[in-house]
Amino acid sequence: MTEALSSLAETFKNVGVSRAYGPAIKVDGEELIPVALVSFGFGGGGNSGAGTAAVDSSQDSAAGGGGGGFVLPLGVYSRNGSGHVTFRPNTIALLAGLAPLVCAVGYTVRGILRAQRR
Repeated sequence: MTEALSSLAETFKNVGVSRAYGPAIKVDGEELIPVALVSFGFGGGGNSGAGTAAVDSSQDSAAGGGGGGFVLPLGVYSRNGSGHVTFRPNTIALLAGLAPLVCAVGYTVRGILRAQRR
């Protein structure tokens, strides 16, 4: 188990800004730099049976782990020939990212309106 976690940590040691900002690409005279929201999570655990009040001494040890992640493309930074830099959002990703916020605001407003009626 320890070897697996060490291997995982070594693999994702350099995950950072380089994953959120892609390499610059030239398209029709504009330089585009892709931007993404990157998130990873990992966990693990185990039970060797030591220190527990085991009734049966034949209790085996257990261990497990897992991980996951996601990447949400937010848009691109673009620089035209004159050097002007703008951010162009990915509309679909923006809507998908705002959906939980809109739902939370809706539930809050509904709760406030219900409380005022009483």
